[in-house]
Formats: sequence, C-alpha cells, structure tokens
Amino acid sequence: MPNKLIIVTGGSKGIGRAIIEKFASQGFDIATTSRNEADLLALKIEIEKKHPNTNVFFKKADLSKKHEVEAFAQYILALNRNIDVLVNNSGVYLPGQVHNEPEGQLEYLIEANVYSAYYLTRALLPAMVKSKSGHIFTICSTASITAYVNGGSYCISKFALYGMTKVLREEMKPLGVKVTAILPGATKTASWDGVDLPEERFMKASDVAETVFGAYSLSPSAVVEELVMRPQEGDIG
Repeated sequence: MPNKLIIVTGGSKGIGRAIIEKFASQGFDIATTSRNEADLLALKIEIEKKHPNTNVFFKKADLSKKHEVEAFAQYILALNRNIDVLVNNSGVYLPGQVHNEPEGQLEYLIEANVYSAYYLTRALLPAMVKSKSGHIFTICSTASITAYVNGGSYCISKFALYGMTKVLREEMKPLGVKVTAILPGATKTASWDGVDLPEERFMKASDVAETVFGAYSLSPSAVVEELVMRPQEGDIG
C-alpha cells in the first residue's frame, strides 16, 4: 500500500519545511514547490536520507504566476496519487501602509498570497471531492484578523485568504473534504531575519507543524475549522 501524500507549497524553508519534516516522520510521501530548485533538491536529499521510506517529489514554481501554479497542479495530478493533505503555505511578506506603499504592491501580494492558493486548490479539489477525502490547510496569519499599522497590503491579502478558507469550509462540509485555517503569529522564519529580538519572543516553525499534524489526526467526524497561535508573550509590533 502506498504512503499517504501531502502537498506543501513553499516547502523549502520555515513553516512549510517544518510541516514536511513532521509528516515525513509519520510515513507520508511529500510533494512540494518553491522558487529555488537548489533548495528543493537539498530538501529532497535530506528528507529521503533521514526517512528512507519517504519519497519527495518537487517542481520549481513561482506561485504568484498563474501559469506556474497550473503547471505545478498538473505535475501533482500526473503522479496519479490520492491527495491526502494539501497545505497552502507559500506566501510573501512586504511591509507597507495603504496610503504610501509602492504602486503595485497590493496586486503582487494578492497574486502571491491569495491567487496562488485559490488556483491550486481549484485544480486539485475535483480529485479530492471525487474520493470524498482529504484535508486542506491554509496557512493564514494573525494578520488575517488583526490590522497592523505596517501591514498594509499584506494584511489585506491575508484577510482575503482567511475569507477564502472560510467559504471553502462551508462548500466542502457535505463533500467529505476537511478545511482548516491556521493563523500563526510571529514565527521564527527568514521573514524575521535582522530583527533584534530574543528567540523566545517567537514561536518555532515546528510548533505550527505539530499543530497542523494534530488537527489532521482527529477522527473523520471532527474538524478544526480555525486555529490562532501566538507567542506566549503576545504579538510583536
């Protein structure tokens, strides 16, 4: 019997990588993407060495571009595997304020943070609905529910992503597909490089990964609809 398959976008670093490491440790095969092929190859080598029964499939893609999302989706479908878990994790953070951020920033962040998940989910959902199984996780943010002064279009995009996930949850209720929004606060990833704060002010990416796996592990009759995570001492900024 083949391993279960999890698809994780933005899997080479941060939260995405932590989720891959957790699910690989539980016997899952992995399919992932990011914009850096060398990072993906290094990930495949490391995970398959640590977990010899796990296969890592990858395809380089910039998911802010619709045609590259579609190409990644076709790559997944060509594997001809049941899709057990989809984690829409890829995204971009750019600081700014609505009244003075650069022209085009909203459009780019909507493409990178919302359309990426929208198009990929639409492409893969028919197979999940047909099998009446699978679990979709969307990595939103506390910026999906909290307006930050320097959040600008990033907050707008994350509010939209959260809204999309809530709508999808309602649509999938009778169709057997679980949908969960994960809203992490400040997590120690590359986005916070250069910030002069002690490490204990941040959550670990592995904390988010453990939470995702815990939500996945519930019985078929239960679903975590949304889950907010913050550092113990609260938000930063």
